Amino acid sequence: MGYKIISPDIELNSADLAVIESLISDGLTVFPGFADVHVHLREPGFFYKETIKTGTMSAARGGYTHVLSMPNLNPTPDSIENLRLQLNAIEKDAVINVTPFGTITVGEKGEALADMAGMAKDVCGFSDDGRGVQSPEMMINAMKEAKRLDKIISAHCEDNSLLHGGCIHDGEFAAKNGLPGIRSESEWGPIKRDVELANEIGCKYHVCHVSTKESVEIIRQAKARGVDITCETGPHYLTLCDMDMKDEGRFKMNPPLRSAEDRDALVKGLLDGTVDMVATDHAPHSAEEKSKGLRNSLMGVVGLETAFPVLYTELVKTGIISLEELIRTLTVNPRKRFGLPLSEGLSVWDLNAEYDIDPEEFVTMGRSTPFEGKHVFGRCVMTVLDGKIVWRDEKYA
Repeated sequence: MGYKIISPDIELNSADLAVIESLISDGLTVFPGFADVHVHLREPGFFYKETIKTGTMSAARGGYTHVLSMPNLNPTPDSIENLRLQLNAIEKDAVINVTPFGTITVGEKGEALADMAGMAKDVCGFSDDGRGVQSPEMMINAMKEAKRLDKIISAHCEDNSLLHGGCIHDGEFAAKNGLPGIRSESEWGPIKRDVELANEIGCKYHVCHVSTKESVEIIRQAKARGVDITCETGPHYLTLCDMDMKDEGRFKMNPPLRSAEDRDALVKGLLDGTVDMVATDHAPHSAEEKSKGLRNSLMGVVGLETAFPVLYTELVKTGIISLEELIRTLTVNPRKRFGLPLSEGLSVWDLNAEYDIDPEEFVTMGRSTPFEGKHVFGRCVMTVLDGKIVWRDEKYA
């Protein structure tokens, strides 16, 4: 065997290994299939941005074999009838495993609870991603119902009263360029509120796309108190800060890129286990929607095809984190928290391949990435699931 297997705490499926035995060459590295707990597939409702097919193909190209799809769709999955539209599309077109979230509230409007019980058996948890649950009373009711159903609340934490039309982090770049800023408290304030509620109610609670140093510390302290809490952050928050930006839509996402101090706190949180997993928040938009600079472009960037190369280049090759620990944040930790199968396919990588990220090579319909032009190491050669090749780079055929 001329390739290396790195699979912390996961035994790879023998049928998947058999597929690659005669197909890959020496010097390659095999990982378990990655799992991303925060992906926007845009179907139903926004087919011009992404589809189940293109989104899952993009995931396969990035080494992922399971993604959790976010519910800010049209119609929103707030009932089994609406959810079934998405389930049917997944069954028809997905090339990897997809489990959707249901919404916390009807239409993600924060006014009435969604039919959480009706959707429970078909969803991984509940989220109003893209909008924070503003009302403490609504979150209490949601947490109580989630606990009854033994499901997780995956919270987009954002206090609308503190946004004031901000488009990027309220920091040095915003001040220098005269742009309205988004205060860090708009994120950590709701997390602080929800930590107390989750502790009181005893529900499973997960924080989406953590971006501030205060958020990391609140979660660290909550874990020390025994609160059933986990969190994710994204590759861009771990490797970029607001001073890396240009006035281009590809640097605009929600939450925004924060300060270098915030970035460093997130890395420290990843190293000490406060930050449990890395999720991409893959959020494709059309070229026109991302062409209006930082002030007027829609929020969201793509990330499935760049996540591992960026993290490997910036965190592993620099000696900040071991390869094994990085793989654990992409495989074991998300799967255990969200109850996904531990052994679920594999991906094969050429870690010596180096190249500049070119969005025109992406499989996703989205092209907007803050990593455009970045020089990285690591190319996915092949992704295998259930004994079938779901992605293969023909350069290695």
